[in-house]
Amino acid sequence: MTALSDRFAGRVAVVGSGIAGLVTALTLAPQPVVLVTRADLGAESSSGWAQGGIAAALGPDDSTDLHLADTLAAGDGLCDEAATRAILSETHSAVAMLERFGARFDRTANGALQFGLEAAHSRKRIIHANGDGTGAAIVRALVAAVRICPSITALEGVEVRRLLTTDGAISGLLCAGPDGAFTLPTARVVLATGGLGGLYGASTNPAGNFGQGVMLAARAGAELRDMEFVQFHPTALATPRRPLGLISEAVRGEGAILVNEKGERFMSGTQGAELAPRDVVARAIGGQIARGGKVYLDARQALGDRFESRFPLIHALCAEAGIDPARDLIPVRPAAHYHMGGVATDVAGRSSIEGLWVVGEAACTGLHGANRLASNSLLEGTVMGLRAAQEIGGSAAPKARAVPEVAPGPAPDLRKVREIASRDLSVVRDQTGLDRAIVSLLPLATGAGPSADPALVALSIAVFARLREESRGAHARSDFPTRHEKAERRTMTLTAVLDAARALNTHPLAQSA
Repeated sequence: MTALSDRFAGRVAVVGSGIAGLVTALTLAPQPVVLVTRADLGAESSSGWAQGGIAAALGPDDSTDLHLADTLAAGDGLCDEAATRAILSETHSAVAMLERFGARFDRTANGALQFGLEAAHSRKRIIHANGDGTGAAIVRALVAAVRICPSITALEGVEVRRLLTTDGAISGLLCAGPDGAFTLPTARVVLATGGLGGLYGASTNPAGNFGQGVMLAARAGAELRDMEFVQFHPTALATPRRPLGLISEAVRGEGAILVNEKGERFMSGTQGAELAPRDVVARAIGGQIARGGKVYLDARQALGDRFESRFPLIHALCAEAGIDPARDLIPVRPAAHYHMGGVATDVAGRSSIEGLWVVGEAACTGLHGANRLASNSLLEGTVMGLRAAQEIGGSAAPKARAVPEVAPGPAPDLRKVREIASRDLSVVRDQTGLDRAIVSLLPLATGAGPSADPALVALSIAVFARLREESRGAHARSDFPTRHEKAERRTMTLTAVLDAARALNTHPLAQSA
């Protein structure tokens, strides 16, 4: 693999091929880029599975200020207002960029963008491509553009196992490919590796996505932020299929309602009803299921025979399970969907490590706060991909650094960690479960076995969650049901996480967990 290492040495390396990674690579052109992706380009990315669309305050009755207000409200006090405004202010540029690379958004008969409504938005501002196939349509267009871009070389089927550093700065990647391990020398890396839903048994994310970007950055010494905030989508299709199929919030935006097995519309007394923020709806559905009940989405009156044309992909998911949404109730349940925390970055995507940028779901910019507003994620991935690329492209290439020799560890195995996270780090948490998770995860995370990398990510969630003794946004604790008057964000390195885990591990309650 020496020839491969020599050929691409010194190029900007983009890791991941969802919307954020693809946008970054394309925006860097004509600067040479090597794009490293574990699967085929655009495959196994949550971007490609996104149904809801892109939140875009571009309508005549909308504005960045209104979008900002809705985002801050959903973020429950933890959004970074300056960063949020900076990202939302680039909506027009982001949409124009996607269209320039071939994305085609749904439009009305007169050619105007067609806007839909989703939960906690005060305006119809969600734009779609191919109805409920937005993510897939955008990723297809971007992949096609990458394939013909002469400055981008894609290494498909290659997994990055470690970030290599020299004197605290990025010096390379340790990769594992079909022909074995190899080192890729580079002083500039952009992580765009997506989320961590694969840590959970019930998730809408690709099963292998366990937070690789968080793990890579943390092991290299980068700061992590707000790791406890995992958003559970309220309405995943409740079938044995894994990953779970997603019933987009846009279905509720069209008027579908939630009912339990008794036919009761249990959200009717909640502010916003079915379109309340996701954390509220997820906990309400989880409560119904916890008492032994079942929950269904009823789109029969709101959509009826229009369901198939309005939501063709969701209709196909339901049909696969023998459900006709025009005539049948759709069984739903919460499922791990999106991570608001991640590697701490600024609004250019810079991490705390020289030479490392992080964009998309792997990053924590401060846009999402404690609870992501629906359809803000594809917007963020596009904007931050643009910003990171502009930052890198506008600066001189650093000198090459000596690359340390590191042996690759075993391929990650999620099975043990998935059981722990599903049990103790789910929709509602408490001290007993969090202590139990820390006791179980700490030896795995500090070991050298195949569970170590996913355990490190899950342990970070558990420690951050244990230290937040309140309920806020997507982080709900039954033993601390109220929220603090002052909203506080938390930033920690891996060393601090491990120190906290060891300290908590000696707590009497942890000993008995």
